[in-house]
Amino acid sequence: MNITQLRYVLETAASSSMREASTKLYVSQPALSAGIRDLEDEIGITIFERSNKGISLTDGGREFLTYAKAAVGQYEILEDRYLSRDSEKERFSVSTQHYNFAIKAFVEVIRKTDPQKYVFSIHETKTKEVLDDVGSLKSEVGVVSFAGSGESVIKKLFRDYKLEFTPLMRKDTYVYLWNDHEFATRDEISIEEMRDYPCVAFDQSNDGNFYLTEEAMADHSFDKMIKSDDRATTMEIIAGLGGYSVGCGMLSEKDSVLQGLVSVKMKEEDPLTIGYITRKGSVLSRYGEEYVKELQKFRET
Repeated sequence: MNITQLRYVLETAASSSMREASTKLYVSQPALSAGIRDLEDEIGITIFERSNKGISLTDGGREFLTYAKAAVGQYEILEDRYLSRDSEKERFSVSTQHYNFAIKAFVEVIRKTDPQKYVFSIHETKTKEVLDDVGSLKSEVGVVSFAGSGESVIKKLFRDYKLEFTPLMRKDTYVYLWNDHEFATRDEISIEEMRDYPCVAFDQSNDGNFYLTEEAMADHSFDKMIKSDDRATTMEIIAGLGGYSVGCGMLSEKDSVLQGLVSVKMKEEDPLTIGYITRKGSVLSRYGEEYVKELQKFRET
């Protein structure tokens, strides 16, 4: 077993076909297939089920993928820290769901500490990746949220990943509309009243579970649903189709991407708990400590 084979598995699992994975990895398809088969023979399990319809992970493969992600993540941390030409620079990494306050806190850390040489990273990504990143120490701190409907499951995931969750705020449910929408001036609105308009949700499709969403009402059956994995694209769709998204009502007037949106309180209740996660037993760097301090400024009493 080697790091190249593990990377083969990760890329193949994230792709729709072996051909797509081989293209992304810049290797031939036969070489990719041989590398994975050699690994399967060595560890004694079948990772991928092959058929004329394509490939899919087996149950054993899904379990193996979890460990492979952690191993590759740790290797990349070591590679970046000790083999990179920038190894003498300060490092700090954060992973977060789509929250502006998490970005503001990151900016404040750099502004206040003012390191002379650094390579800092902020990953705005899906819930599963935030858990993976902090669990593998790729990131020191992660910002996540969960609705009441998925609270018990995601708290179990925190335990499985050996993560500590610190709540910062609890937010009611809002509908985001473009300012020219017919309901934009309402004080309150129900999900039923929005049924004729498309709901635009952040795409968590790789997770395959509604409880990993960062949005409320994730278990509601929407008649019209559009999934997007880019904030700017989401705004364009909402503006162009008169659609809406569901969130916690935290809009920043200074965010150019969000200008034009208004938030209207939803009658249905599925409040979001928002907070940050760290790896249990880990010692935060000075930048991690400063970042947590900045996040605590948003804490609701």
